[in-house]
Amino acid sequence: MATSTPVETVKTNVLVIGAGAAGLRTSIELAENGIDCLVLGKRDHGDAHTIWAAGGINASLGSLDPEDRWEIHAADTFNEGHLVNDVTAVETLCQRAPERIRELDAWGMDFNRTDDGKINQRYFGAQSFRRTCFVGDRTGKALMETLVQKAMTLNVPYRQNLYITDLVVEDGRAVGAVGFDMESGAPVAFDADAVVIAAGGHTSLFRRSSSRPDENTGDAQALAFRAGVSLRDMEFVQFHPTGKVRPEEEAGHLVTEAVRGEGGRLYNAEGERFMERYSPNQMELDARDVVARAIEQEVREGRGTENDAVLLDISHRDDAYIHERLPRMVEEFAEQGVDITKEPMEVAPTAHYAMGGIEVNFETGQTAVDGLYAVGECTAGVHGANRLGGNSLVETVVFGQITGQHIAETLSARVRTPLPETQVREYVAAQDALAASEGAHTPEEIMTRLRNLMWDHAGILRNEDSLLTGLHQLQQLQEEARDMDVQSDRTTLRYENAQNVRSMLITAETILRGALERTESRGAHARTDYPEKDPAWQQNIRCVPTGNGGMEVAIRSVDTPSAPVQRAIDEEHELDYHHLE
Repeated sequence: MATSTPVETVKTNVLVIGAGAAGLRTSIELAENGIDCLVLGKRDHGDAHTIWAAGGINASLGSLDPEDRWEIHAADTFNEGHLVNDVTAVETLCQRAPERIRELDAWGMDFNRTDDGKINQRYFGAQSFRRTCFVGDRTGKALMETLVQKAMTLNVPYRQNLYITDLVVEDGRAVGAVGFDMESGAPVAFDADAVVIAAGGHTSLFRRSSSRPDENTGDAQALAFRAGVSLRDMEFVQFHPTGKVRPEEEAGHLVTEAVRGEGGRLYNAEGERFMERYSPNQMELDARDVVARAIEQEVREGRGTENDAVLLDISHRDDAYIHERLPRMVEEFAEQGVDITKEPMEVAPTAHYAMGGIEVNFETGQTAVDGLYAVGECTAGVHGANRLGGNSLVETVVFGQITGQHIAETLSARVRTPLPETQVREYVAAQDALAASEGAHTPEEIMTRLRNLMWDHAGILRNEDSLLTGLHQLQQLQEEARDMDVQSDRTTLRYENAQNVRSMLITAETILRGALERTESRGAHARTDYPEKDPAWQQNIRCVPTGNGGMEVAIRSVDTPSAPVQRAIDEEHELDYHHLE
């Protein structure tokens, strides 16, 4: 298959796919080390999914609780991840988090402050101490603004509205990528010495998601998988307890955990503070998976609202305090006619974060393919079976810095491999064929059916029969996707959706196969037919590409935490919830 379509070719030392916090922090490190790089984003520059991370970013600074230390942060992360986390990832994250937070502070990130001028910290669920630094309830937006500004001062080049469809791998080495300009429709090839994937997660595979519908569609995972990289722990998808239920166009959008961190209380439709039944000690501040399952159970047993939701109430706190700590929530619910200083919010669980993803070496960011790296939510290992709230943003800056530094230190030793023209032409021809395809099923139809399938069969509560049904329905969708009706050029949403379908189908299959393999309940993976956690499953599940779209499932043993962290895991820290009452 060949194409006569003209192809723009762009050369750079390092290509960074993804312009959120992970991609930007990687590029900043590269630029500070004098390495030429190019950052690509599917949206306007600065408008990445990172801006939706509202509540905070973790580091054991000890601003309010001096007894906090990195080992306890690591212990909380392992406990929340049910001990299937990557040991190097967790310990590196927690050791380096304070340095990265102080760096952001020096770069101008406007953290909330204590009365004595320290970076303020709040409780987040399942944390032993007040460890979560914040900028009101817009921490992700503030982080993005800080990183964009820093990158601009370093003259980091970027291209926006650029969609990558395929990685180019030659003789086992990543040498570039092929995509298209979403505004002009022109195909573009990128010739690079190294490629970094920093393109987010895959929660848009589910009917209700905290993502916007055209992001987090599993692009990153599918790109890596097609390039020959294994995906790990894909069965672990976190459902955040509190997503919006109305208006309909905002269903699933996040109601930040900061509401519960500042003392928000959950009630069912009968007025019961139901977390007393599920977690009498930690209440609303228990782990996200615990609270999400509790809400789901209340709704299933008929104690939900008419919208299959529950009520989250912060109105017992002082009005001025709510406006200071939760300004975005005040504004967003006011648009619905809800004054959260006086009345509760209606909330329900929403697919929020992917713990599983691309396998990497966390000391370098390197994947199993030479010259191919991955950073941020698209990777697997930091969070294990469930993510500790506040760890996602700090992951991006810790491992973005590490990956950028490693590439900068090793890039000069690489011998450039020319971008293979034949492979580029084949990928562009495939783009042409998809744009011209006439068939019986629209991309939008397949996406909607896929999202319903995943919510119904691989959602908060799962069992073997339902997962097998989901896998069977997915295989039908994969067949129907071969008969897609696109008939549009590369500038249309129809064409973008058709490309998204390619990634979503691959990523969905890895989730279903991992969930079938893991015959236990652990963290965000809840099997009603295997309700207990099985010590024998303190292992990672890998989906290994076998070529031609095939995959096989393999098991990987987990390492043991270092002695100081193990001692912290064995300690008990009493959560002081009373100041929130």
